[in-house]
Amino acid sequence: MKLLILAAGYATRLYPLTLDKPKPLLKIGGKPIVEHILEKAKNIEEINEVFIVTNNKFYKNFLEWQDAFSYHVPVKIINDKTETNESRLGAVGDIDFVIRSDNIDEDLIVIAGDNLFEFNFTNFINFYKEKKSTIVALIDLKEKEKLANTFGTVLLDENKKVINFEEKPKDPKSTLAATACYIFTKEDLTELKKCMDENKKPDNSGDFVNYISQKKDVFGWVFEERWWDIGSKEQLEEVRHKYGG
Repeated sequence: MKLLILAAGYATRLYPLTLDKPKPLLKIGGKPIVEHILEKAKNIEEINEVFIVTNNKFYKNFLEWQDAFSYHVPVKIINDKTETNESRLGAVGDIDFVIRSDNIDEDLIVIAGDNLFEFNFTNFINFYKEKKSTIVALIDLKEKEKLANTFGTVLLDENKKVINFEEKPKDPKSTLAATACYIFTKEDLTELKKCMDENKKPDNSGDFVNYISQKKDVFGWVFEERWWDIGSKEQLEEVRHKYGG
């Protein structure tokens, strides 16, 4: 099983903080966001390699970070060759880029590099083992107003199967938000190219989850611990207030 951290965005909403530094390398609690993710994943014995996909603008930043960082399995930095926010591949495009560039033929954990979460990663993996299908980590925000136009929204049946997935809907059907933490089966990953061809240029990783859920069983794992999608200066300040800078 591989772990892929998506870090190829340009984080324009956080300018000037991210003009010369990628968002996943911004420090929270004394260490970069990406290290918080890797810390959570370090006890998962199934993970045998980590990929971090970034863009040409921030490729050197990640190489410099890697030189000073050690991990128990190989960590590979991949440059998707894009230069600007307008030319970015998007989350689905970057997943496809990494799979093709390294000929990945294994189950794949995919996590957005700006996610900060407190849930137990082992529980996430165990749910995947139980379902033996693609899964998405969900958090219940309790109020639909918090999801409108902001998060992917998921509706589950009594068996935790995804029966509806909408990316940033105006009128959410549930209060369950997708957190950009996924585990894809290697079989489902073969559908990536079809998804991209049929949806032109799907940008959000949730677009692929939605595509798969219409063809196969996809399940939602709901956690209760805290989670942040660090997309704005206000969210960054909130997290730094809790953890420190």
